[in-house]
Amino acid sequence: MHEYYESPLCKRYAGDEMKRIFSDNEKFSTWRKLWVALAESEKELGLNITDAQIAEMKAHIDDIDYDFAAAKEKEVRHDVMAHVHAYGEACPSAKGIIHLGATSCYVGDNADVIIQRRAMLLIKRELLSAIRAVADFAEKHKGVPTLAYTHFQAAQPTTVGKRATLWLQDLLMDLEQVDFALANMKLLGCKGTTGTSASFLELFDGDAEKVKELEKRIVAKLGFDSAYAVSGQTYTRKADFALLSVLSGIAQSAHKFSNDIRLLSHLKEADEPFEQGQIGSSAMAYKRNPMRSERIASLARYCICDLANPAITAASQWLERTLDDSANRRLAIPEAFLCVDAILALYVNVISGLKIYPKMMEKHLKEELPFMATENILMYCVAHKGGDRQRLHEAIRRHSVAAAEQVKLYGGENDLLERILADDAFGLTREELEGLLDAGGFTGLAEKQTEEFLAGPVKAALDANSGFEAVKVEINV
Repeated sequence: MHEYYESPLCKRYAGDEMKRIFSDNEKFSTWRKLWVALAESEKELGLNITDAQIAEMKAHIDDIDYDFAAAKEKEVRHDVMAHVHAYGEACPSAKGIIHLGATSCYVGDNADVIIQRRAMLLIKRELLSAIRAVADFAEKHKGVPTLAYTHFQAAQPTTVGKRATLWLQDLLMDLEQVDFALANMKLLGCKGTTGTSASFLELFDGDAEKVKELEKRIVAKLGFDSAYAVSGQTYTRKADFALLSVLSGIAQSAHKFSNDIRLLSHLKEADEPFEQGQIGSSAMAYKRNPMRSERIASLARYCICDLANPAITAASQWLERTLDDSANRRLAIPEAFLCVDAILALYVNVISGLKIYPKMMEKHLKEELPFMATENILMYCVAHKGGDRQRLHEAIRRHSVAAAEQVKLYGGENDLLERILADDAFGLTREELEGLLDAGGFTGLAEKQTEEFLAGPVKAALDANSGFEAVKVEINV
């Protein structure tokens, strides 16, 4: 098993459930279910197909002779026909009616949509698990003051929970897109070689109503509401782009989250989970690199770039079909799902075990609060000390420049507040100044906004999806 290349998505990152969904067993057994649905519907509408033939086909849905199919594909250079022959070998009495009237895309495209829906439902479960985990984190830390940043420059205080609502909001938007995608997934149906249903019209002696009823019955048997109203030989490849756009959106949200964790790790305000025997660096034994967050970013970048594949494929299709989509889709679509599966597992793992350091946050707040407090100081001294607003503003400007110089040029402490205390123009006592410096007084509505967001949109989304069980998260490496 170590002689040949194996995709790291399967070997290292993606979970077993998603790998099973895109396995050969799922693909080719789904093809056989499609052939059964076709034969059943054709029989129901009057074609000469027997119950015994259908029973034989149903009995051999899962016992796929891969060696026979591989040998036959090498001979005929056609994967669908190779599996038609393999199924026929297992079902000798039904051999002559398997794939009757259909083209390759009947099994290929329809099976893809069936498998993609199954995969998207798993993604939804995983996404809901991430939303629950972030919501728990936000609730737990909704009132913990921390320094907010714009341009990664110190701005004003917020709370840890409020920052987490920004991650949550992105995930809720992703959930909306997942639901939209699931609600709008359609089968190709059975429209024949160029989408005209000519072969089926021939089978039913020109009875157009039976041809339309055939497709309706097949779609219903496979658990879908509808098929595309029109098609060429394939369903429009814009559908693949729409689907992978949803996955790309999740990857974007996770990438932003992972970047934030990496920045907070640098600030020593947070650490992602770190096992007892885990090694952060092969050279620097003291290091605790945020490697899971880095992996999220790495995989997310791949998924975001993968979106170019269905875009180019959709744009470059010729007339009723070309085959330049096939090899690309075999790679691009499964790997996008496997990638997001791995990303969401990491997301849940990181946020569930994220450790924060309020004392370090307090330290950073104290370093910056002197500058942030100056507006409060100015207003207080004008209102309660009879100060002149313009004169005090100029004094604050002068003291701020001098304090910043001490910090940046000499590595000193920020002594802005001591300078203001020593300036008789302000007339402040130390007690008055300390009262103006409570960090909680600078976080605005952060805690209340967090509570309202969790009780509103987040709770509504989770309540609406209460039937989706949590996904057990396992990180392989």
